[in-house]
Amino acid sequence: MADGYGSCEAGAAAATAPAPAPGLSPPLGWKERLRAGLAGTGASLWFVAGLGLLYALRVPLRLCENLAAVTVFLNSLTPKFYVALTGTSSLISGVIFIFEWWYFHKHGTSFIEQVSVSHLRPLMGGTESSISEPVSLSSNRQSEAGRQNLSECKVWRNPLNLFRGAEYRRYTWVTGKEPLTYYDMNLSAQDHQTLFTCDTDILRPSDTVMQKAWRERNPPARIKAAYQALELNNDCATAYVLLAEEEATTIVDAERLFKQALKAGETIYRRSQQCQHHSPQHEAQLRRDTNVLVYIKRRLAMCARKLGRIREAVKIMRDLMKEFPLLTMLNIHENLLESLLELQAYADVQAVLAKYDDISLPKSAAICYTAALLKTRTVSDKFSPETASRRGLSTAEINAVEAIHRAVEFNPHVPKYLLEMKSLILPPEHILKRGDSEAIAYAFFHLQHWKRIEGALNLLQCTWEGNFHHVSVYPKKELPFFIHFTAGLCSSTAMIALLTHQFPEIMGIFAKAISWLSSGTSGSQSWFLFSLKVSCVMCEVATGCRPRSLSLHWVLS
Repeated sequence: MADGYGSCEAGAAAATAPAPAPGLSPPLGWKERLRAGLAGTGASLWFVAGLGLLYALRVPLRLCENLAAVTVFLNSLTPKFYVALTGTSSLISGVIFIFEWWYFHKHGTSFIEQVSVSHLRPLMGGTESSISEPVSLSSNRQSEAGRQNLSECKVWRNPLNLFRGAEYRRYTWVTGKEPLTYYDMNLSAQDHQTLFTCDTDILRPSDTVMQKAWRERNPPARIKAAYQALELNNDCATAYVLLAEEEATTIVDAERLFKQALKAGETIYRRSQQCQHHSPQHEAQLRRDTNVLVYIKRRLAMCARKLGRIREAVKIMRDLMKEFPLLTMLNIHENLLESLLELQAYADVQAVLAKYDDISLPKSAAICYTAALLKTRTVSDKFSPETASRRGLSTAEINAVEAIHRAVEFNPHVPKYLLEMKSLILPPEHILKRGDSEAIAYAFFHLQHWKRIEGALNLLQCTWEGNFHHVSVYPKKELPFFIHFTAGLCSSTAMIALLTHQFPEIMGIFAKAISWLSSGTSGSQSWFLFSLKVSCVMCEVATGCRPRSLSLHWVLS
């Protein structure tokens, strides 16, 4: 899900809000253009001014004398100092490298880059847009960034998640174990607060109580708070939602409570529509009431699907997608695909895939594997590996195999669950795109559809075994720059420390050569002396004695 059904989807929906029309911003005057030009060249002017000030103060500050003193100090240092210096640098850079590597594998980003973007860019004015940039262009860029962040979002709310009271709790009654992790329930709590709360809740006592209920960790305390909200306001839709999700022990009870929530939610939604233009607070309240209404209708469709009224569920989903066409990232089409597959309405499934299996939309295992299932259906009943190896694959079989390859490339964990090589468990409330949790959620609901088509699992097994790989390599994630930088810094300083320890004289020559270059010695003279001295030392190291023909070495020392 997205746009309120997941933490990153809600931000993407806000980013796709209508942008101001081009040309509505007033034209910039000469003062604003001058200020914008100066702001763009400010860094270069400061740099040139700093160099000029340093050159003007070179005599009072005695820069030449201080540089000569530094050169003398560097010449007096022993090799032990350089060993200690480079060894310490190597140790520090190694620690930074290990930390960067661990942080990247845990969070998927560089810690140094994250700190730089979060703290240094605001100080340098990087977050402020240019004055000369039109408002419409800035809004369009924000919209593009929102869509990019949405496509890169990994953790999504499971569009087919089960009911806590009527389904997950039954597992707890039988096994005595919790089917959901604390992390999963914490993400759901964040989703509920995003979906069902807004800033104007403090004006209504029942919504204030529900704000506390969504933050409550203890399920009995949440249910108790929902009843308190209903005592304050019998038309509190979110209170009915909480009771339907967590207190109802059967799907029938959950559907009854959701119908009460729908009646209250539609009344509140119509009232919010009439007041949406009064203030920004009323617009936020309308967004909240829209989320509540969509959530209720969706869960009612899922109740109808679970109770066997599949055509009714399909109608609710189609009406919901038609009523709210902008909410394309809610993934309601995945619920619709599963229901249509249950009806064996494969032509309707193909029509839905043609609309949502688009390169600009985030993919999912449901889309990729359903597309593979439809192409497999046309050839699976007559497919035989022996026959295919003798005569080759037909065009339809090639299309089916390529569709399976595409699906396996997106999520390679699904085939093991569809082929029942790994046992299924209850799907979580949140899934990791391209991960094992998404594979569990898909196979839990779609395994029956693959079994219904004769030979589909056989073709999947033959194709998957020929294209087996443990982990998908798409999209390939490159290591951050600072991991390469710290690794190179650690290796180079460690090598310098080792060379300084083993060959102190040669490394001393390197240091003196650098001091000669910085003290004003001509380039050709310094490099001649440097090469001559290195030859002397290398000959001395190789032979173990001091050649008389190279006595110039000691003069140069």
